[in-house]
Amino acid sequence: MPVIEIIPWIITFVLLLSVLWIVLISWKNGISPMPASGLVRLAVIAEVQRIRGYSNIVEAGSGWGTLGLEVIRHCPGKRLTGIENSGIPLGFSRLFTLLYARLLPEKGAGEGLRKRVIFKRGDIYNYSYRNADIVLCYLFPGAMVRLAEKFRQQLPQGATVISVCFALPDRQPVRVITCKDRLRTKVYVYRY
Repeated sequence: MPVIEIIPWIITFVLLLSVLWIVLISWKNGISPMPASGLVRLAVIAEVQRIRGYSNIVEAGSGWGTLGLEVIRHCPGKRLTGIENSGIPLGFSRLFTLLYARLLPEKGAGEGLRKRVIFKRGDIYNYSYRNADIVLCYLFPGAMVRLAEKFRQQLPQGATVISVCFALPDRQPVRVITCKDRLRTKVYVYRY
């Protein structure tokens, strides 16, 4: 069999293996990486823009990187560390960072964007949030329960948590935004 005929089989095998890997990591995490809709991203961006000055943002469970990249692109003076434990979405978020830097030079992107964004492999439950000024979350109820105590212990006074869809237990948000998307997605904002 000529090599040219084997290539489609190899590509198919790699794609199936990639899908299987994402499914296994999603099963382990309890949720799959899910990109936020455009209206949700705009709501989160508006909340981050309300916080003046320099800020260290941590995106807990950064998935494909689309939320964090849009936030940084529209919020000069902010730095983002995305924490993700699934290798394939993490790889895409790093690739998207390079593409954004090349293709979207406006609004602080370009070389400046690459210096303000880092996506790293990590466990959101073991990560230290002590230097975070803002934490972005688009997780699931079980993760919010697990992170609530960690945030209480580690976040500095004045820090903000912005959570898409799921509230922190036993904590009152300072604001709840209902997006005008099909799902009427809620964005919860907490101050520490």
